[in-house]
Amino acid sequence: MTSEPAADGFDDRPVEPGVWRYAVARRVRVIVDAQDYFDLMQQAMLKARQRVLLISWDFDTRIHLTRGRRWWQRAWRHREYPARLGSFIVWLTHHCHDIDIRILNWSFGTLKFLRRGSMILDLVSWLWHPRIAYKFDSAHPVGCSHHQKIVLIDDTLAVCGGIDMADGRWDTRAHHEHEPLRQRPGGQPYGPWHDVTMMLEGPAAAELDALGRDRWRRAGGRPLRPLVPRPGSAWPDELAAHFENVEVGIARTRAAYKGEAAVTEVEELFLEHIRRAKRFLYAENQYFASRVVAEAIAARLAEPDAPEFVIVHPTSAHGWVESTVMDPIRARLARAIEEIDRNDRFHLYSPWTGETPIYVHAKLLIVDDEILRIGSSNFNNRSMRLDSECDLFIDCARPANAGAGDAIRALRHSLLAEHCGLAPEEVGPLIDKAGSMAGMIALLGGGRAPRTLRPFYPGEPTALEARLADGEAFDPEEPAGMFSIQPPGRGLFRPGSLLARSMNRLNRKRRAL
Repeated sequence: MTSEPAADGFDDRPVEPGVWRYAVARRVRVIVDAQDYFDLMQQAMLKARQRVLLISWDFDTRIHLTRGRRWWQRAWRHREYPARLGSFIVWLTHHCHDIDIRILNWSFGTLKFLRRGSMILDLVSWLWHPRIAYKFDSAHPVGCSHHQKIVLIDDTLAVCGGIDMADGRWDTRAHHEHEPLRQRPGGQPYGPWHDVTMMLEGPAAAELDALGRDRWRRAGGRPLRPLVPRPGSAWPDELAAHFENVEVGIARTRAAYKGEAAVTEVEELFLEHIRRAKRFLYAENQYFASRVVAEAIAARLAEPDAPEFVIVHPTSAHGWVESTVMDPIRARLARAIEEIDRNDRFHLYSPWTGETPIYVHAKLLIVDDEILRIGSSNFNNRSMRLDSECDLFIDCARPANAGAGDAIRALRHSLLAEHCGLAPEEVGPLIDKAGSMAGMIALLGGGRAPRTLRPFYPGEPTALEARLADGEAFDPEEPAGMFSIQPPGRGLFRPGSLLARSMNRLNRKRRAL
């Protein structure tokens, strides 16, 4: 990384290994699932006065931010301001004459426009709008992506997590198996979807705003004008905070590009958080495919008094390419870890609603109810070394956060309640009775219908899938390996590692059968 602040004043240097910045947030709210997220973001943007900066992996102007109101409420709301995202952005500039709107989207998104006809019309109309600018982010090596999901409003309010303002994300926390409002802009239904993000206000939002403005500049945008401090806040009216006056940490990933060194804070922080776990680590993540994360977990499981690891993830990755790449890697890593886990402390689950799996897109980590982490990074190599990522965390070890543990515990119980069909107040007593989260899930027989957490047992990859997985094909640890298969000794199972020794034992057992 650069040793001095950039010419525009942006300081790229981390304050400690794995952490770019610490800053105080006056208020923090964890937003679960996109029904609340879309509605709250519309409320926040309505209160914007100077600038809205949307940074995303995917962005779709065709989506509706509010759904499901009675017809007369919808009609009244529509007369006041549009629900459709593209129309709402234009409406916002007409009704707030000082506001600038900037949208930064990963460049690969251009390929999706062929299936998004009305979005093309939106972008064309914005070309001549003086206060709306839309840019594609290609400031990364070939094969890498811009993966951050950040919204910045007036440099006083920010949202960072796993939710894009895009098609296919909207769902309620009930995750009904058959939800009539869960449909694409063209009317096609899609499956249940679970996600998490974090809203914050105050100096921590200003730090994220600096990061967002730097990303806009790196992507080729003109430097954004400094904002004049104004009274007030874009925090949605009547939205209660989960945390107040806490110190929030920020961690990033960025691949080396055009003379700038790589940033690997996300990976460093994952290793530190896994090391810190004493009693348990609860995670929700889209993938389980990172060698370094798996090796760190394996090392903890080899200890005589290992913490409990509970990972909630989808039954299969979303899309043919992702499932072809990520699912076999997950299967290989899970097999190797199970061989090491002699005390049954490692558990993979997938949430279901009725007989339909819920897709988990969240990127959340809770350690001992002392660390809460939410961001854009997955448990895969791309998030550790290739893609641009941003994670936020609240650590009770920081003096300002000494009282945050109760709210973190309440959030964990709320998430387990959502997945197991319980009331949040039921979770704590059931965990105490069963002795662990996994024990509670087993006690429930998976959960109470219609929502359940089911143990996940990965299938056996074919010989070709295993070869591609072991060679980290399409999910390498460095950009240079994107279009190649790593040779033995440089891929998923490194010589001498716990995972490699475990896989060798499994292979010997198979040959002996």
